[in-house]
Amino acid sequence: MNKKQYVYIVECSDGTYYTGWTTDPERRVRTHNSGRGAKYTRSRLPVKLIHTETYEDKSEALRREAEIKRMTRKQKERLIHGQDILPDGKKCNG
Repeated sequence: MNKKQYVYIVECSDGTYYTGWTTDPERRVRTHNSGRGAKYTRSRLPVKLIHTETYEDKSEALRREAEIKRMTRKQKERLIHGQDILPDGKKCNG
């Protein structure tokens, strides 16, 4: 059985966004907040999970992560607030 893959966005304490992928968003946020996450988030703690998308396939999730990372802040805000359609009708967990 394949684990579901998630693309997530967290909001850092300085108001910036960080995008990543994981198989367990809640655990990943705990890792970030413990200071053992991405280098970018270590100096911007705590982080808050504000958006997730679910995928069946890791490569699909990684493609979406890269796509979101290329978005402008304004585009990310539209995505976070549910104003953009997700690719292929994927589930948005907001």
